[in-house]
Amino acid sequence: MKAVILAGGYGTRISEESGVRPKPMVEIGGKPILWHIMKIYAHHGITDFVICCGYKGHMIKQYFSDYFLLNSDVTFRMDRNEMQIHRNNAEPWTVTLVDTGLETMTGGRLRRVQKYLDNETFCLTYGDGVSNVDIAASIDYHRAQGVLATLTAVRQPGRFGVFNLGDGDSHVSNFMEKPEGGETPWINGGFFVLEPGIFDYLDHDQTVWEKAPLEQLAAAGQLAAYRHAGFWQPMDTLRDRNMLEELWQSGKAEWKLWDQAPAATVTAPVLETILAAPLAEPAGRGRAATTKMMPSD
Repeated sequence: MKAVILAGGYGTRISEESGVRPKPMVEIGGKPILWHIMKIYAHHGITDFVICCGYKGHMIKQYFSDYFLLNSDVTFRMDRNEMQIHRNNAEPWTVTLVDTGLETMTGGRLRRVQKYLDNETFCLTYGDGVSNVDIAASIDYHRAQGVLATLTAVRQPGRFGVFNLGDGDSHVSNFMEKPEGGETPWINGGFFVLEPGIFDYLDHDQTVWEKAPLEQLAAAGQLAAYRHAGFWQPMDTLRDRNMLEELWQSGKAEWKLWDQAPAATVTAPVLETILAAPLAEPAGRGRAATTKMMPSD
C-alpha cells in the first residue's frame, strides 16, 4: 500500500521557517517533519511514498537525492572513478517525488498523482502533522466500513474541518471546512485511507480536498471517521514547531512509534470488494556494493 503526503503548500503561518525551505522540511530533532511522518507510516509497514511537491519542491528532491549517500559509509576510489558502499543506514523506502504545481490546491495535487497509485487503496496525509494514530487499525476499520474515504477524527479546538459524529455512528453525515467561531469535539486530523473512487470527486487543480470533495463524500454516505483519542499535533506555527521540538528533546515525543516494537503490518482486506496493494519489500542493509561514479562536469 502507498502513502501520499501533501508537501506543496507555502506554509505562510510559519513563515519564519518556510521563507527559506518548504514547511515539510522544517526540522524536529534534526530531521524534517516529513521524515517523522514517513517513519510513522513505516512503523505500520507502509514504506512506499508519493510526495506531492510544490513550493521549493527542489529542496525535498535534493534531500532524498542525498539521503542514501549521507546515511552510508563510503569509500571513493578517485583513480578508478568508483564509489563503494560499506554500510547503509538509509531507510528501506520507495519515494516518488512529483511536482504538482506551485498554486495547485490540495485536491488538485492529489489528482495529479493518481497515475502513481496503481488504482488501489492508499493512504493520504498532510506534510506538517504527527500523531501516534494506529494506521494499520485505521485501514482495517476503513475496509470494514465499505466506504470510499475514511479520515482520522481527533479532538482539538477548531481551526480545521469539522463534522457531526454521533456516539453510535461510523459514517460522517456532513462535513464543513474551518467553520467560524467556537470549538468542536471532533476535527479532521488527516491520516486518510482512500479508494480510487475518490478521484471522481476531484475536478481540477483548484479543487480543495477539504471542501467540495469531502462534503460530497459525506453527503453520499461515503465518508467514515476513525476516532483517535491519542496524540495528534499539526505544525502550523513557530510555536507549534517549538513545542514539538521540546517534546522530542525531552523524550516525550509520543509520535516516535519506531522505537517501540514493530506494529502489525497491514492485513488482507476484510471486504472482498476492496483490494490492497502488497507492501513494499525492505531493501537489504549492510551489504558492500560498488557503483561507478558519474563523471564530473
